[in-house]
Amino acid sequence: MFEAVEELIGEHADLEKRLADPAVHADQAEARKLNKRYAELTPIVGTYREWKQTGDDIETARELGQDDPEFAAEVKQLEQHREEITDRLRLLLVPRDPSDDKDVILEVKAGEGGEESALFAGDLLRMYLRYAERVGWKTEILDANESDLGGYKDVQVAVKAKGNAEPGQGVWARLKYEGGVHRVQRVPATESQGRIHTSAAGVLVTPEAEEVEVEINANDLRIDVYRSSGPGGQSVNTTDSAVRITHLPTGIVVSCQNEKSQLQNKEQALRILRSRLLAAAQEEAEREASDARRSQVRTVDRSERIRTYNFPENRISDHRVGFKAYNLDQVLDGDLDVVIQACVDADSAAKLAAAQ
Repeated sequence: MFEAVEELIGEHADLEKRLADPAVHADQAEARKLNKRYAELTPIVGTYREWKQTGDDIETARELGQDDPEFAAEVKQLEQHREEITDRLRLLLVPRDPSDDKDVILEVKAGEGGEESALFAGDLLRMYLRYAERVGWKTEILDANESDLGGYKDVQVAVKAKGNAEPGQGVWARLKYEGGVHRVQRVPATESQGRIHTSAAGVLVTPEAEEVEVEINANDLRIDVYRSSGPGGQSVNTTDSAVRITHLPTGIVVSCQNEKSQLQNKEQALRILRSRLLAAAQEEAEREASDARRSQVRTVDRSERIRTYNFPENRISDHRVGFKAYNLDQVLDGDLDVVIQACVDADSAAKLAAAQ
């Protein structure tokens, strides 16, 4: 059933030998690449060996069961266990998202609802920052445009893993499910009559691109500089340090004004631009992908409302997978893993069904 695994076992053994050679570690980039592949293959190899061993145990129990009823009863338990291992191995063999171990740039933008939407955008930002802190990731705010009441009109933050993440636990592997329109239902701070309002904020998550992955031609850029401003449009800088970069072939526009230096703002803007260009290229590739791939869960569809945060009922609902829980206060405090896992499980089930 799993003949292809034999080849992966050979590759795993070869990687083990190469990684044991001190000379390989003289090239750190090559060593990281080998370690990453070794970490990907290890659970596959371990699960396959468990699958084979369980098959042998079933045959042994059947033979012994002809003379001993206790062994005959054990066969059913072993067969059920092997079915579980089979499903787990099938899932491990489904092609992984090549960006799963990448760091990300996460952007939160206020949408419909004016100041209330900006305040909600601030709540979402704090949720992601606290979640990152819980799982041990590093965060860096690249640019932020605050609103008058302390929320955010838009904010960009880089989220990075510390060291090599376990397969499926990388920053993109978890946060890619957050892209979309997030809706909030609550009594706004600006509401004097206690009425519940509905507003929304948008979240955009893109894998952070390395310079070698996305080549940007300087002739394709229009760079404008201007004076940065704070809430209400007030000037916060007396020099033209803010930077706006327009990528002419795609029309993508990125602005940064967080740093005091024009050069630093330009570097931050280029980081965001690279990630958006990489995401655009990946989306184009997905549009040309097979029907099986297109049938998977739409994890980063930004055109639909993916989640509702209902404050009066302390309820959070993810509309893509039917998830619902009544611990909104805990989720907003960074306890986001259960919500994300519901999306991961639905995505995995869809991939497994498409592969069969």
